[in-house]
This record gives sequence, C-alpha cells and structure tokens, in this order.
Amino acid sequence: MRNCWKLILPLVLLTGCRQEGVPGPDGRRVDISALSHGMIELGEKLEDPYAVENVREAVARLYPTKAGTVSIVATDFYVRFLPKDEEEYSLLLSKGLKLTDHPVDYRIVKEGDYYHDPELAENAITWQYAVVGKDFEFPAGIRYEILDECYLSENDPATRAESGIDWDAVEAEAYRLTGNEELYPQTRSSAEAVFPEGRITVEDPHAFGGKPYGVAGVMVCCNSFVKFATTYTDRDGYYQMSKKYSSTPRYRLVFKNTAGFSIGLNLILVPASVSTLGTGPAAGVDVHIDEGADGALFRRAVVNNAAYDYIARCASSDLDLRTPPQDLRLWIFKDLSCSSTAMLHHGAFVEGNSWIQRYLGGYASLLKTFLPDITIGAKAGDGAFIDLYSAVMHEMAHASHYAQVGNAWWNPYIAYVLRSYVTEGRQVYGSGSGEDAGYCEVGEMWGYFMESVLFRDRYGGDLPAFGTTHWFYPQIFRYLYERGLTCADIFKALKSDVTSRDDLEDTLVMLFPERESTISQVFSRYSR
Repeated sequence: MRNCWKLILPLVLLTGCRQEGVPGPDGRRVDISALSHGMIELGEKLEDPYAVENVREAVARLYPTKAGTVSIVATDFYVRFLPKDEEEYSLLLSKGLKLTDHPVDYRIVKEGDYYHDPELAENAITWQYAVVGKDFEFPAGIRYEILDECYLSENDPATRAESGIDWDAVEAEAYRLTGNEELYPQTRSSAEAVFPEGRITVEDPHAFGGKPYGVAGVMVCCNSFVKFATTYTDRDGYYQMSKKYSSTPRYRLVFKNTAGFSIGLNLILVPASVSTLGTGPAAGVDVHIDEGADGALFRRAVVNNAAYDYIARCASSDLDLRTPPQDLRLWIFKDLSCSSTAMLHHGAFVEGNSWIQRYLGGYASLLKTFLPDITIGAKAGDGAFIDLYSAVMHEMAHASHYAQVGNAWWNPYIAYVLRSYVTEGRQVYGSGSGEDAGYCEVGEMWGYFMESVLFRDRYGGDLPAFGTTHWFYPQIFRYLYERGLTCADIFKALKSDVTSRDDLEDTLVMLFPERESTISQVFSRYSR
C-alpha cells in the first residue's frame, strides 16, 4: 500500500503512442466547467414518445390509410428493479442490462452524477431503471415493475421494412404529440438520423508534449427517453454508437472499463462512477479534460487511463507481469492523501481477525460487500496528473502481486499494517518489528520499485527513489534491475511462500543462481 489503507474506512462508512487531440466542431464540445456532481434533481414527468400508444397515434396521423395495416406492438419494456443487495444487483448486470439509478421520463431540473429515490432509506439500493426486450426473463425473487410498453422500430425488423413508412418521421411526430418537440431538430434536414460519435480526451502537462490524448476503454452512454445506446472508447478515446438518433440525446460517461476494472463510487453499491454530460446533438459530443477543468471528471479520467495503461503493460510482450484480477474496483477520495490496495472486494478480509474487529466493531461484516479493492487518495500533490498517475501505478503493482499470491498471503499483510497503525502511534508502516512485518517489507519493496520504474518510463529522467525513506528497501530491487534483472524476473520471486526478506533473498538466488554474488551483495548492503 502507498501510505495507509485503514484511514479510508471511517470515511467510507460515513459517507504507448497516442494520436493528438483536436477541438471538435462547434456545438459538440462539452463545457465541463458547468458539470454538477451532486444528486440529480427531477422535474415533472414527461410523456414517453416511444410508448406503444403514442407511436400508434403518430402513424395514424401521418399515414391514416395505413394505420390499420401496420402492427405496432411492444418491442421492449421500460422497467424498474429494486435489488435488495449486491448479489441481486450483480445478477441484473449479468443479464446484460444497462441500469441507471434515475427515471428517464422526467425532466432533469439539475444534472448530477447520481439519484436516490426519496421514498427509500439512504442505506438501501435505489430503484434501477432499464429497458428490456419483450422476451426478457425476469430473475426470480428480484422486485420489479413494468412502467411502460414501448415500441422501438429498430428492434422490429419486420415492421421497420414496411414499405411506405418513414419511421424517422413517425418518431418526430411522436415527439411532437407528446409535447417533447424541443428535444427534436426543427428542420427536416437536421432530423436525419445519425450515429453519435466523438472523442474523449485528457491532458497530461508532463507527457506527450502536453497535448490531449484519448481517455481509453471507458463506457459512453446516451439515451433519449427509452432509446438507449452504449459503447466504449478505443485506446485513443474515439467512440461511435451502434444506434442512430435524430433527437438530442443525453450523454454520460460511465467509468467501467474494457480492461476489466471500474472506478466508483456513486453512492454505495454502484460500482462505476457516472459523469453526466447533459444533452447534446445527435451527431455526438466531444469532451476535453485538463487539470484546470472539472475536478471529479479529471480525477476519474486520470485514474482510468493510468489503470488502463498498467494493465496493457502487463502483456508478455512488455513487462510480462501477472494482470490484476478482473472486476477490480477502484475508489477515489479527493480529500485523502493515502492510497491502498486492500483487495476487499475480492475477499482479502479475515472476519475473525481481532484487530479488524476492534477497529471497525459492528461494521466489520459489511466490508466484504461495500469496500473496494483499490483506493486512491487524490489530495497528495493537489491531485495533479503526475501524482495521481504515480499512485495508481503503485497500487496496480500491488494488485498484480495479489493476483499471484492470493488472500492467504494478503490477509496478514493487511493485518500487519492495521495492527501497526493502531498500536504504534499511527505510523504508516509501523516500525518493521512486529509480527508479519515481512509481508509488508516484501509487498512495499515491490510497490515502490514498480512505481519508480513506471513513473520513469512515462516521464523520463532518472529512476526515482520512491519509498526509500522507509524501513524497508526498494533500493534492493532497483540495484538488481540496474544490473540486468527485469521486472518480470523480480516478480517471479514474489511467490506465496515468500513472506520475509530472507525468503525473498533465498528465492532470488534459487531462480537466478548465476547472480548469487550480486544478490547477496545488495541484501547485505541494505541490511537492517
């Protein structure tokens, strides 16, 4: 862990080569300085133009002689679910549903990143809204309500092919009939359906010459009432939706990444943060993020790209490291300096550990459900790109180590750090003399060493000396690295039975007997 993980808990419970970016066309660039990250405020309920009865009326108005010959029946249902716990929530996601925590048929008075139904308890999961196909099998036991039967012509190929029907015109008429014409272009030429597309970029003033580069692998969503589309940006930040729009959709970035991680949280039990961008043209929106822009969105974009870059660099053609586990959860805390890799979402928690029980009391049983794998403290360095990037690389290196050794190794590691913090005057890593200090020594040597290597690889210059002021010695790995061992070579020594400095030295000698003299020399040089 980079600094301490345990400081997070009370707050949680209380509360490669890139293409250069260019400005998008006028009207497409989102003004992120105006974004809001509080709770969404809803206004009056709107009438859904895609409701079956409204589409039927629109067809009748435009094609009175054909209305009786065109069969318009529900292709989809607009539904809300009320999962009682994370298991039910995860089951809905496993069904491929794209869930949103607020209804889509209300006027948005004030944009925000989340919504919680005022009729539900604050610590309960709020209603989750989705659009499902007419043949969707609702999971047994999960409470749900069908709010509307909808007709989406693109989901009905037979009717879509009906000769003589202009379904774009029908859609426009349905918007007019339901009083939603302000969400539709006023001229017929501007109402031609298009695939929304654009680019999401972020700016690192210390890399790539300070030029924008893509926010990679992040989810982009848009919807106009119940017409939803979802896609992901590519490695250079470009996206294109798979559905066409003529109306002005509402756009969102959802920080769930194609590389297998998500960045939370939007209240408890929503594993991926959402940055709502507001409505935009059907052609799509562009977003550019820099350090002087919206703080929450900036932090999410930096952590997203750092984690994406780390996972990409784990490939056998590059660093050749164990990739962190899938479904990795990262949380960002803007008012904390410390970061951690507790891996609690993946089960690295010993419920019976007396130190954890003493520290958390009745909250201990909640950790398996609510806490993340990695937390990033964004206060250090005032949340600058370079500092956030460094912190993420340190914690992701720990996640690779975790993937290799598992919970049996990680539990005493966490317990040592917590116990030291409680009993040794809140020292970050203790004094190194307590039980299981060897776990901390091995783990932190690796974390700080990899942070230094990856920082140098991105920003150039000499290899930094991160972590060298503590009682453990990342200098050992640096010394071996500079004398020919690769990061992958060193990582091979981080076995599940390597729980101390002596174990580490013996394993390195076993793996690389031809370097025994060098290994012994450096361990002797940095002896405690």
